[in-house]
Amino acid sequence: MNEVSNLFVCLMGMGTTFVGLICIIFLTMLMGKVMQKLEKPEPPKAAPVPAAPAVPADGLTAEVRIAILAALQQEPGFDLARVSSINIRRI
Repeated sequence: MNEVSNLFVCLMGMGTTFVGLICIIFLTMLMGKVMQKLEKPEPPKAAPVPAAPAVPADGLTAEVRIAILAALQQEPGFDLARVSSINIRRI
């Protein structure tokens, strides 16, 4: 019986894997081109104009007020539960 050398088996396995991976790459590229041709390009739509957020007279939005209160909450000795009203002014 003829024995197949270990080197031949190793090279055949690596070669088969390499050829298989190359085939997968080309099939994926081909499928991408086919799918691009099947898709109909949509006409560009005008981007909607974002609505301006309602800003109170003092210029502080609700997000800014929440951020200020969160920063105050981090101060030692500050208890937000004891605060009944908050008046924030720009200095």
